[in-house]
Amino acid sequence: MIACGRSAPTNLYTPTARADAIGSAAQTSGQRLLDWPEFGLNPQRSNVSERATGVTAANLSQLRRTTVTVAGTVDSSPIYMHGVPVAGTLHNVVVVTTSYGRTQAIDADSARVLWTFTPPGYERWKGSDQITTASPLADPGRQFVYAAAPNGEIHKLSLADGSEVREGSWPAIITRDARHEKIAAALNIDGPDIVATTGGYIGDAPPYQGHVVLIDRASGRLRGVFNTLCANRRGLLDTASCPASDSAVWARAGAVIEPGGQRMLIATGNGPWNGRTNFGDSVLELTFPGLRLRQSYTPTNQDELRRSDTDLGSSAPALLGGDRVAQAGKDGIVRVLALSRLNGHPPASGAGGQGALGGEVQRLSTPNGGGLFTAPAVWSATGPSHRGRRTTMFLADANGTGAYVLRGGRLYRAWENGNPGTSPVMAGGLLYVYDPSAGGIYVYRPSSPRPIAKLTGSPGHWNSPIVVDGHVVEPEGNGNDHRLSGTLDLFSVGRP
Repeated sequence: MIACGRSAPTNLYTPTARADAIGSAAQTSGQRLLDWPEFGLNPQRSNVSERATGVTAANLSQLRRTTVTVAGTVDSSPIYMHGVPVAGTLHNVVVVTTSYGRTQAIDADSARVLWTFTPPGYERWKGSDQITTASPLADPGRQFVYAAAPNGEIHKLSLADGSEVREGSWPAIITRDARHEKIAAALNIDGPDIVATTGGYIGDAPPYQGHVVLIDRASGRLRGVFNTLCANRRGLLDTASCPASDSAVWARAGAVIEPGGQRMLIATGNGPWNGRTNFGDSVLELTFPGLRLRQSYTPTNQDELRRSDTDLGSSAPALLGGDRVAQAGKDGIVRVLALSRLNGHPPASGAGGQGALGGEVQRLSTPNGGGLFTAPAVWSATGPSHRGRRTTMFLADANGTGAYVLRGGRLYRAWENGNPGTSPVMAGGLLYVYDPSAGGIYVYRPSSPRPIAKLTGSPGHWNSPIVVDGHVVEPEGNGNDHRLSGTLDLFSVGRP
């Protein structure tokens, strides 16, 4: 299970719309989706592509399933690169990182493991509770991948053979206390920089401070750090030197890059807040690459969220377009914010607009009131077949799956069901949602709560699928089980 279910929040009004408000996704782009280079597909973490994937409603029942044994639990999502050279031959490659930091490249057509990278020090932490759940990241040049390890290092690996780049400052160290600061969120990229975040471990054992780190992908040098606690200090902290603890940046999507690459959004978990140096349970907008706080949002009940372990930042901000951002947390509440004034006030020059609590445009319930630990998928439909621009957000949690449409700057629930799920993916006109409780993947048409198919599989935790280049790829298992082997399901069109 993702988390324990909860009853729907009280005194929330969730407006509804007809399911046909979502529009049709039957006609997808004639272009083929060949690569899935990072969690969420792009730096904005939309989890959506209208390009053709080769997987259609007509051939779902004909997909060939292959289960691959991997060197640990992949409690995250895979990435995929089409036609890249490995050992001198072109391969369609799936890359995964396991909970103890072993990264593997797998041929998507033959299901053969092509190479395995084992981080130095693996023997010290394997089988322990020191893990990572970060998804790997492909370099835009298609020659390297970046992967996290539980000891606080980000590794740069050759896609050709899995060998590690150890020039300059690689591997990059992003924490001084890897036993307390966990790399949980997926890596991201913006221009020359890798973006990584840190949080804490189960139980919130202090001391730790959630922070964002920029890594120059050429040299491995740290180009910037923003600490969500002791924010007046700019470098990596000795965790015990900051009087405040927690405020993890641990959501699946981690840092979300706004279109244009000049700003990013993060959400924080339980921690103290004072509107100046401490920003627990907040949404923060940072300049990029300066990592200066531009503005912030913090709920009026921030202290209650902190005391009840009800992290606002259990999910990351979702960019809806139209000057709107959605933020949902453990309390089962979706908060709609205005991107131009997160807390209801314009950003204050040099001060980040901090100091005011509240200011959300709307509050409504997640599907059946479940706490959100997953990343939404956001589809902004354009073109004649959609009769103008429409934005739909798909959410899944331990209690169900739902679709919400944006109208006039507010969200309306178009449908929901009781099928649990992790981070939804919409690709090639179909919506895919992994069931962590029973295993398998529900497949939907975006405008209907009734699945058209369910691909078989095993249970998991935060794992989520990708759908690309004639393949559906789904890792399974729970990193908190501390296993040294795991499984990955490949559903493929045709035969190798």
